[in-house]
Amino acid sequence: MNYRGFATRAIHVGQEPDPTTGAVIPPLYLSSTYAQEAPGKHRGFEYSRTNNPTRQAWERNIAALEEGTDAIAFASGMAAIDALVRLLRPGDHILASADLYGGTVRLFERVWSTFQISVTYVDTRQPEAVDAAFQPQTRMLYIETPTNPLLQLADIATMAELAHRHGAWLVVDNTFATPYAQQPLTLGADFVVHSTTKYLAGHSDVVGGAVVIRDPDLGARLRFLQNAAGAVPSPFECWLCLRSVKTLALRMQQHERNALAIAELCAAHPAVRAVHYPGLPTHPQHGLARRQMRNFTGMLSLELGTAERAHRFLRHLRLFTLAESLGGVESLASHPATMTHASLDPEWRRRVGITDGLVRLSCGIEDTEDLLTDVASALEALER
Repeated sequence: MNYRGFATRAIHVGQEPDPTTGAVIPPLYLSSTYAQEAPGKHRGFEYSRTNNPTRQAWERNIAALEEGTDAIAFASGMAAIDALVRLLRPGDHILASADLYGGTVRLFERVWSTFQISVTYVDTRQPEAVDAAFQPQTRMLYIETPTNPLLQLADIATMAELAHRHGAWLVVDNTFATPYAQQPLTLGADFVVHSTTKYLAGHSDVVGGAVVIRDPDLGARLRFLQNAAGAVPSPFECWLCLRSVKTLALRMQQHERNALAIAELCAAHPAVRAVHYPGLPTHPQHGLARRQMRNFTGMLSLELGTAERAHRFLRHLRLFTLAESLGGVESLASHPATMTHASLDPEWRRRVGITDGLVRLSCGIEDTEDLLTDVASALEALER
């Protein structure tokens, strides 16, 4: 059955009652191997590195949420990105967002550069700059929107048009936005990548990744690479994702409600030099956000001026836990320069705009007033 509503798909696709027992919640298949009726004759499953019923259910679900033809679940978001780069050949070139998760830059610069895959980083807010940066050997345009940690946006439809005109694929890291907020494949992207650890799993108890594909032939190539390399998630983690995604729509609404309230508080506070949140009308790309997204998510970052002020603010938070990761039901705070982006050279961070005074907040789904009180108290500590 084709379900129109997002929440309906999140709850039902891949999660039909078990035909054997009638169980409403699909079973967790922990088996590593499967009985065959004859050599090479099986029921679609032979070995769980290649395929697993629980993983298949999760892949069906996320493919439906992203409007894709196929999805492949991985052991982590980085494993998913690594598999995408494996589609390239030595000598190929990647164009990537200048503001990018530090782990992705580390993978590009310290792993794939040794295999003669080169990367150029460009401000993907500026289509003219992106167009000018393409090279004859460019095979992939890799973007985050919103970016981590500065919440910059790229026009996905425009990026798709540029990539395809130059004979390249467009990959969109949709981790910050989730398919609830935007669906890049419907705007022309070729691949969507997720760290499912974040909003999709949503409870800080899973590590996983996924790639969603528009072209079935590219999906088959990725499945071959995954089976050959073996970067698969456990069935239990896939089962947890299926459990969690049922509430994704509701969670994203509260994440956004809290983030917008905190962004408005911080924008009006004298201790804060800048607030990066696309849901604010003052965000330079708010118009694009309204056209491209239906939810501004729970991520924002604050510029507090110096490392000392950032650290003092973080020390005074009580409900926000100082920790890496994001997208969980509990609120988290991080200092990108020493945490998520510590692997980047300081000059690189400075050039991109990740200052020592930058703080990133992942607003959970707690009561809004409690989070506002926590942030206001920490800001007041900067004034004393």
